[in-house]
Amino acid sequence: WCRGHSELPSPVVRDDEVTVAARRRRKKVACILQSDYHLYSEIKEVHILSLPPISRVSLSLSVTPRVPDVSSILAPGGRTPRYTHTPRNALSSMNLDDSDWTNSIYTSPVSGMDTSFFTDDITNLSSALLKEDDPGDAGVLFPEFLGAFLKHSSSAVFELLEDYQALCQDKVDVLQSVVLRAGQNSKTAGVRWLLQQEYCSWRLITSLYRDRVQLAMEDDMMTDMTVPSKSEKVVVEQLFQRDSIIRQSQLVVDWLESIAKDQIGDFSDNIEYYAKNVCWENTLHALKMRRKSGSAFTVPLVTELDPDAPLRQQRPLADLDREDDARLLKNLFTLIRAGMTEEAQRLCKRCGQAWRAATLEGWKLYHDPNMTSGSLELKPVEGNPQRGIWKACCWRMAEEEQLNRYEKAIYASLSGNLRPLLAVCESWEDCVWAHFRVMVDSLVEKDLMSSGMANQEVETLPRDYLEANWTMEKVFEELQASELKRVLEETKEHYHVIQKFVILGDLDGLLDEFADWLTASKPLPSHLLRFMTHLVLFFRSLGLALKEEVCIDVLKAYVSLLIRDQQTDLVASYVSQLPAELATAQYATFLETVTQPEIRPRCLQLATDAGLDVAAITKLVVETVRERDETEFTHHSQTLETGTTKEDLKKIDVIDWLLFDPAHRAESLKQSNAIMRKFLALQKHDAAKAVFSKVPEDSMREIYCQWAGVGQTKAPAEDENAIREHLCIRAYLEAHEAFTDWFSHSSSAPQKPAPAPEAKFTEKVANEMREKEYQSSLAAWSCRLDVLTEDVKERIYNVLLFVDGGWMVDNRQDSEQDSERSHQMAALRSLCLPRLSFLLLSVLQNSSRHQEALRLADIISSDQHRLYQVFSKEELRRFLQKLRESSLALLDRGLDPLGYELQP
Repeated sequence: WCRGHSELPSPVVRDDEVTVAARRRRKKVACILQSDYHLYSEIKEVHILSLPPISRVSLSLSVTPRVPDVSSILAPGGRTPRYTHTPRNALSSMNLDDSDWTNSIYTSPVSGMDTSFFTDDITNLSSALLKEDDPGDAGVLFPEFLGAFLKHSSSAVFELLEDYQALCQDKVDVLQSVVLRAGQNSKTAGVRWLLQQEYCSWRLITSLYRDRVQLAMEDDMMTDMTVPSKSEKVVVEQLFQRDSIIRQSQLVVDWLESIAKDQIGDFSDNIEYYAKNVCWENTLHALKMRRKSGSAFTVPLVTELDPDAPLRQQRPLADLDREDDARLLKNLFTLIRAGMTEEAQRLCKRCGQAWRAATLEGWKLYHDPNMTSGSLELKPVEGNPQRGIWKACCWRMAEEEQLNRYEKAIYASLSGNLRPLLAVCESWEDCVWAHFRVMVDSLVEKDLMSSGMANQEVETLPRDYLEANWTMEKVFEELQASELKRVLEETKEHYHVIQKFVILGDLDGLLDEFADWLTASKPLPSHLLRFMTHLVLFFRSLGLALKEEVCIDVLKAYVSLLIRDQQTDLVASYVSQLPAELATAQYATFLETVTQPEIRPRCLQLATDAGLDVAAITKLVVETVRERDETEFTHHSQTLETGTTKEDLKKIDVIDWLLFDPAHRAESLKQSNAIMRKFLALQKHDAAKAVFSKVPEDSMREIYCQWAGVGQTKAPAEDENAIREHLCIRAYLEAHEAFTDWFSHSSSAPQKPAPAPEAKFTEKVANEMREKEYQSSLAAWSCRLDVLTEDVKERIYNVLLFVDGGWMVDNRQDSEQDSERSHQMAALRSLCLPRLSFLLLSVLQNSSRHQEALRLADIISSDQHRLYQVFSKEELRRFLQKLRESSLALLDRGLDPLGYELQP
């Protein structure tokens, strides 16, 4: 692998050096190409895990500066503490050697769901999922996410993100068992993919925004901390401390490698084939057989077995060894792609290729602690003092056409050579990883050159590598121009778009994408919309500047989804995240869909717990339903459909929303009055009675008690007028009901029996008995009719002569003017009072009380009540015509036209 550099030691000597190096417990140093690079071991877990919501975070909080100990943070198997959750199945069963693999795997955070109404039995849900062949979206996460959101609403935002990750991963594990049975093309497989992508996205967001929040909190605390040094390790440490771009780029690399590590699974089962100590054993066997037999090869093979022999001699290995090498190299790249360089080295040694393990060792930055320690005790030197030579060799090997493409990709990843690396990248994640890894490598190398630490050999690398001006934006521009169809398609996937903008920190661009998705004709997957909603809420909690109108649209879309899916218990909490006025309108719209009476108190309690204005909401619900399909008040002479329709039933039913809380009694009275006014105008008396019966009998007393409780001497004018109007409506309904009873009774007079032939004595007796019964029934009927007549007369007069100003006239004029209500009340007087007058006149005339009928004219014409003002000219003409009939009847009795006896 070092052909062309005669000054290097022989392979035998190099192997001995590697062995010595392996025995020295050297720590990893500033490997910007190693996925396990982490920069903040001294930050005390950054204290962010216990921060309150960021909008309330003060920059005066004490922050431990970033002074990382690279010798400890690059320990074997280490991973940046920003990743606090790796799935339990990720490489946990690998057994490449006797090392404890679990030391490099972080456990999942515990997500305790202590919110009372979100303690559903997850085990039962999982069991139910497993019983179905293809449940699809049955395992929703909507209640669990809200439970986590409420649980952490006043604590650390990053603990909340960890809970989101755990919830997604747990559901993915459950759905994976179903997918194995239902197949990769099943609905469940699609849901599992969505949740897996969401899980990965939460990991990325957690990692990047922990760093960004920490940086914002430190503000100007980190000035130029660069200190002259002769150590590559120290120089790179300082670079990562001061440069957030390179630090966050490395976090992206870590994130992509952690995803790849999760996907490897039980990788040890696939590589047991390599559990041998002899390299190229088939070729070795063939060489030994040739030596024994002294015959020539029928197929040309290498005659030597040093690592460079196949290239130097331009001869192949044995077929089986070539196949083994190809498989080994692919698996080595898979491990490096997953950030598991040490595991790749162990695999090389297990396969008898320790020399190849040594080629993966040279990336480590050089550091001699004895130069600055001042201690008499010598400390071991870290890293590779000839890293520049090693890197130049790696670059050339990556360009070697005769090498396996995965071998070239391995050395390309270690030297920052992008083209050979992209040749084996198949997915969007692979390409992003390759670009960011190369970008970090390039930026680090530039910094080393500017500090004078770079080796002379680095200058032999291509100029376009050394002069490349990589940025995050440029990386994604390159991906947009990829020649791979799969990569171009994956670039447009929703989750990858979100991940791109999160990496770039471009929240405006992200929200613009959200706006486009919401307006697209194709509806968004429900899980994606849930993710978008909680992502917006997370950004809000950090106090970041957002496009508020888009955030509102996302929340509204999610609320609509919850309403559609009948997630009743979840709606209030998300509606409360909207502006107050909009929240009231949204929750009122939701309450219109709640028709089950037993659920309604629960919905109002949830709204109260979420801090919503329940009084305004319930009022808006009633007003919306009441005013729907509104028609003008109609004159009673027109033909009307007086039956109760479905729309009427909704208006009757909606008043219940105002009756759950006694504090809303005044509003319930006002709204019920408004509904009844409409029904009375349309002569829908049954509907009006139904509304009236819903109003609690103690409403008026409750209203006065409430105002007395706050020290008011009397209720406001609006409340007193509402009470008076309620009494007016009650008087009218009682009068109408009395007339209905009278009319029903008057129409049911007993029928006089027809006399039977009197041929026989028995028939004559029967006739007399029937006549006697008829007379008895007629007397009882007449007596009852007189009682009903007096009752209906009294009740109609109660309306016509209503106290303190008249029926449907406000007693207090100091209330806030409501022109619509005033118009309706005036219209009702014109509609109902003439009608009642005609009814009373009809009752009196049919009861032969003509003199009392004529007295009705005096009441209507009285200036005290001025009832004549509510009559139209046509109504007055008809009324006078009816009175003329009574006068004629009195004249027929020998009385004067007014019912008095004629004077002689």
